[in-house]
Amino acid sequence: MTARIARALISVSDKTGLVEFAKSLHAQGVEILSTGGSAKAIEAAGVPVKEVADHTGFPEIMDGRVKTLHPKIHGGLLGRRSLSSHMQAMEDNDISPIDLVCVNLYPFEETVAKGADFDTCIENIDIGGPSMIRSAAKNHESVTVVVDPSDYDRVVAEMNDNGGATTAETRRVLAAKAFARTGAYDSAISSWFAGELGETFPQRLNVSAELKQTLRYGENPHQQAAFYTNGKNRPGVSTATQLQGKELSFNNLNDTDAAFELVSEFDEKPAVAIIKHANPCGVAEGDSLIDAYHKALSCDPVSAFGGIIAVNRTLDKQTAEEIAKLFAEVVICPDADDAAKEVLAAKKNLRLLVTGGMADPEGEDMTLRSLAGGYLLQNRDAGRVKREELKVVTKRKPSEAELDDLLFAFRVGKHVKSNAIVYVKDGKTVGIGAGQMSRVDSSRIAAWKAEEAGKNAGESDLRTQGSVVSSDAFFPFADGLLAAVKAGATAVIQPGGSMRDEEVIAAADENDIAMVFTGMRHFRH
Repeated sequence: MTARIARALISVSDKTGLVEFAKSLHAQGVEILSTGGSAKAIEAAGVPVKEVADHTGFPEIMDGRVKTLHPKIHGGLLGRRSLSSHMQAMEDNDISPIDLVCVNLYPFEETVAKGADFDTCIENIDIGGPSMIRSAAKNHESVTVVVDPSDYDRVVAEMNDNGGATTAETRRVLAAKAFARTGAYDSAISSWFAGELGETFPQRLNVSAELKQTLRYGENPHQQAAFYTNGKNRPGVSTATQLQGKELSFNNLNDTDAAFELVSEFDEKPAVAIIKHANPCGVAEGDSLIDAYHKALSCDPVSAFGGIIAVNRTLDKQTAEEIAKLFAEVVICPDADDAAKEVLAAKKNLRLLVTGGMADPEGEDMTLRSLAGGYLLQNRDAGRVKREELKVVTKRKPSEAELDDLLFAFRVGKHVKSNAIVYVKDGKTVGIGAGQMSRVDSSRIAAWKAEEAGKNAGESDLRTQGSVVSSDAFFPFADGLLAAVKAGATAVIQPGGSMRDEEVIAAADENDIAMVFTGMRHFRH
């Protein structure tokens, strides 16, 4: 069923495309009602416009807080054309139908993002706009509601094709979009209020996000999936520009996020992280980006095949040429120079993402995970142990070089699935054990992978000989530590806090191993 538009009400803060839309409506013979700046912009373009106050016969009052909250507005929107009782009520009360509402709301989210004070934020909470949107959307049987300038062309095209009317399908689609917008708007307001009140965990959790991309499928081909962004603009996959390559998949996005968050832990030197299935298979710092890349790749070149590569510096030609020799799914970086882009352009399927900056590893944010029938909400793990916070618990103290590697290993371990064991030597990972049910198994696997990588590279010495080792949580028994000793580690970093700490410390002293406690664990599930 089509519904002809004879009268429209336009009141927008975002005036993108406003004049062109108003001109198109006027060309269809539509009477335009408007308010404030919208009315002035339309009138300045030579399009006839009637002020809402003239339409209602009631002046704007209270600095414009009350202008569209009037029966002649909401009666004109909510009155059902198919019900004779509604039409009679409209006639009895001199209410004219309003067939189209074009409203986008006061810029509350933008005002908050700019750091405005409390009173300014309150003044940018729109009341009349959401009310009109909801009234129009509820009565979409007869009323067309537009909340997004990108929909102007669709409405105009339908009117041109249908003698000034829109179709029922379009009105229903636009109504759904309208309710989603007001829902997101209310969510932003409630979240801001919770923050102002210091409520980390409010009684009712409201989550709002915008669709960025519908994906081909989810983790597996039989699952549907999409990518949504929350508007917080943390540098990473949500803000990145894809310069080339195939469409990103669900797994690509998940792994790329893990890679970029990990490499963002390092800012003092060029660093590279290579990720496979959300776990690192190689991380390193270097004197240059290409140096860091070679070190990271050497840790586990077999697992790196088909992985995600993240760097913390502008990607240069030399590093790009080395990356091009490996089959990689995604490369993500803060920027890439023209020569690097040209090199990777030859790899048509390789996705190249640039973020414009690095993520702040200590930035406050929340993470949300779904469970059956609910959600888990927590602060993101922004914990970072400083050198001066380490507690030496063994007779032997670690050297300065060992301390550097210990801190490096602990930062990497924060991004490895628990139970996490990371061997590091000279600013690069040499063995990583991830996601095992037993910590001692993670320790053995990490050492075994280091041994295999060394053998494949034709090395005679064990890579873990003279390394340091990190554990994301305490060693519940000495066996995990002894496995590291057997691998040749000389120093250990772990949170501490086990009932058997003294037993583990004694085992370290017996083997002349230096060990430091952090007092902070980094479980990652």
